[in-house]
Amino acid sequence: MTYVVVEGCINCKHTDCVAVCPVDCFYEGENMLVIHPDECIDCGVCEPECPEDAIRPDTEPGLGGWLAINAELAQFWPVILEQVEPLLDAATWKDVPEKGQYLSRRAASR
Repeated sequence: MTYVVVEGCINCKHTDCVAVCPVDCFYEGENMLVIHPDECIDCGVCEPECPEDAIRPDTEPGLGGWLAINAELAQFWPVILEQVEPLLDAATWKDVPEKGQYLSRRAASR
């Protein structure tokens, strides 16, 4: 089992999860984070830290597409090692449903 970042993270990108991850398995895109499934140790400490409820166990039904996206994007996005401020308009995007169409595949630029 691994944990998966799902569409609730898109255009919010809170990093509370990064601050508690003991193995640095989060990777940062322009408007979302992903978890590298081969690096996640399934500890689960990140899941309750996400204010958007955007981290789920991969055993939850219907997450196959998001698991594939996490695995793919973690290959070329940079690892994120510390908590940073969420995106400026995160509050606006908090309750927007079906945000998958807004996913940027570009890496974060810090």
